[in-house]
Amino acid sequence: MANPRSNRLPALGYFASSFLSPRINKRQDAYGGSLENRAKVARAAVRAVRAVRDAVGDRIAILAKFNMDDGVGGGFWLDEALRVARWIEADGSVDALELTHGSSLLNPMYLFKGRAPVRDFAAELPQPQRLGVRMIGRRFLREYPYRDAFPLEEARLFRAALGLPLVLLGGITGRAAMDLAMEEGFEFVAMTRALLREPDFVNRVREESAARSLCVHCNKCMPTNFSGTRCVLT
Repeated sequence: MANPRSNRLPALGYFASSFLSPRINKRQDAYGGSLENRAKVARAAVRAVRAVRDAVGDRIAILAKFNMDDGVGGGFWLDEALRVARWIEADGSVDALELTHGSSLLNPMYLFKGRAPVRDFAAELPQPQRLGVRMIGRRFLREYPYRDAFPLEEARLFRAALGLPLVLLGGITGRAAMDLAMEEGFEFVAMTRALLREPDFVNRVREESAARSLCVHCNKCMPTNFSGTRCVLT
């Protein structure tokens, strides 16, 4: 079972998320087939955070990162995701859902958008994997156009369907995107790449109404996960 302290319980192709995806989950038992069966592990994982709640009370917020869709044909998609999100809300175990999309196993660039750093990934690997990634890596690491707050269109469906506080993740690299998320009814936003590029960016947002991160969405930070996640441009 996934660590109940993790915020990745049902997201991005990790353990519970892999059960949700019909593209990955081919089981013929009580944990495969119908959405109700495929959601059992995710719902059990989210309920496990009650042990954390018992330990911490109201001192900290407990979030779950939630996958809106896999970004591949035959995968977990918005209609099913909305149903599971409602079940999680009804379970009453988490304080908020952090919305994301994509699958680390099936389509990782769907989450990040922008350039796919295939050669940079290859450089982190030994031979012969390095050669293989350079030759066929673009079949797996597909590129998608980047735009600020890029998951917003899908996330609006969840904002309309849920009363639970929601966190918008993806393309939050400036004050304008943050303000847009708040105007759309999202209680919080989340950033990663922007803070890798500029760790004190939040302080600048507080001081500058038009602040924008120095992140250029090159995604070259992604391959550094193998050796210590960082921005290569700093």
